[in-house]
Amino acid sequence: MNEVIIVVGAIVGLLLGFGVAYFITQKSFSSKIKEAEEKANNIIKEAEKEANNLKKEKLLEVKEEWHKRKQEFENEYQQRKTKIQAQEKLLKSQEEALNSKQELLSKKEKQLELTEQDLKQKEAQIKQKLDEIESLKIAQIKKLEEISGLSSEEAKKILMDNLINEAKADAAQYIKQIRDEAKQNAQREARNIILEAIQRTASDHSIESTVSVVTLESDEMKGRIIGREGRNIRAFESATGVDLIIDDTPEAVVISGFDPFRREVAKIALERLMQDGRIHPARIEEVVEKVRNELEEEIIKVGEQTTLELGIHNLHPELVRLVGKMKYRSSYGQNLLNHSIEVAYLCGIMAAELGLDPQIAKRAGLLHDIGKCVDQNTEGPHALIGYELAKKYKEHPAVANAIGAHHEDIDMETPYAVLVQAADSISGARPGARRESLENYVKRLEKLEVLAQSFQGVQKTFAIQAGREVRVIVEPDKVDDITSDQLAHDIAKKIEQEMEYPGQIKVTVIRERRSFAFAK
Repeated sequence: MNEVIIVVGAIVGLLLGFGVAYFITQKSFSSKIKEAEEKANNIIKEAEKEANNLKKEKLLEVKEEWHKRKQEFENEYQQRKTKIQAQEKLLKSQEEALNSKQELLSKKEKQLELTEQDLKQKEAQIKQKLDEIESLKIAQIKKLEEISGLSSEEAKKILMDNLINEAKADAAQYIKQIRDEAKQNAQREARNIILEAIQRTASDHSIESTVSVVTLESDEMKGRIIGREGRNIRAFESATGVDLIIDDTPEAVVISGFDPFRREVAKIALERLMQDGRIHPARIEEVVEKVRNELEEEIIKVGEQTTLELGIHNLHPELVRLVGKMKYRSSYGQNLLNHSIEVAYLCGIMAAELGLDPQIAKRAGLLHDIGKCVDQNTEGPHALIGYELAKKYKEHPAVANAIGAHHEDIDMETPYAVLVQAADSISGARPGARRESLENYVKRLEKLEVLAQSFQGVQKTFAIQAGREVRVIVEPDKVDDITSDQLAHDIAKKIEQEMEYPGQIKVTVIRERRSFAFAK
């Protein structure tokens, strides 16, 4: 029984404990729930507050963007409106101008109509007058025919012939007068220009020879130069292309050769060999080659210095080298470089006096004999060789033509060709410029004329262009056109065989037929 009471008490105690615990737990849960609800309400209030703030910010941003877009739209609208108004004004002014032009055209049309009507009336009056004049003219012609006893055609022919003859005589007299005045003025002006050019470029030329002399320290050196069985002298002549003359002249050796460049190479090489003392074929070839290379460099320097002095720029390097090579070329003893520089100065001065370009003139004058410096294996006249070189290296067309035409190998296309030809003649014809004496020069020209005169059918011969051309006038009854070509060829062949001359000689055969009649 006690045990039951204990059990029941335990159960009751447990139930009471559970009740108390449940009560306490429910009270705790209700307080936590209340706290959670308060926190939730606070969070909701804060969220609503932030949402309201964010909403206000976004509304402000939207309003600002809206105001901005509105302002941009209003500005664009105002610009377009201004532009449209300007276009409307322009169109309105154009419309007004068109209206005024239309009114003006309408007035002019009316004036033209009135003028046309007036012209028609005047035309009718003129036609009537012309008819009256024609009838009077016919009547007058009939009266004149009755008085003179000639028909109108015969009288017209006599009158026309008289007028034509009188007009021809007056025209011929007038043309002769103009031609004479032009010749006098041209000769005077040309003489003044040439004299001034010569005075401003007056210079001397030293006459070169075809030999050079090398001084020896002693006559013993001659034997060393000759070498055993002449091997040294043969090697030297073979390497340099000159003749080495060793004779009884004391302490001197003569170098002979037509090419000044080869002579200069030989002279310098021989002097160096004598200074060195080692003279044998291998050393000779080595020294000669070294000297030749040094002179080639010197040639380029001379060409550059020459173009610099003349103020000529942008010249092709190969043309510069050929200009420098002129220093070792000569024509009738006249140094080719000095001659070309003088021709360049003359051309420049005359071009300036005539209102032409002095640079082109000087360029053509310097290069006019450039063809003489090309390898002698190249065939053809030096003027045409120079012409081809100028074209090859892109020279000005006027320069190329002046080079090719200065001996009349091609037609002269510009005044520069005439200037180069004149300056070339001035430079070469001055006393002392070239070696050929006046007596020998005259004899050569006389021989040229006599030689051409020796052919059958030749009537007259004239040597012109300083002996560079011979003109042959033939009898037309004895020489026809086909025979003229053959005659020119035969004369040229005979000149080649029997004469010595520089450059080339042009043979021109002229066949002219004249018919005569006598009125008795």
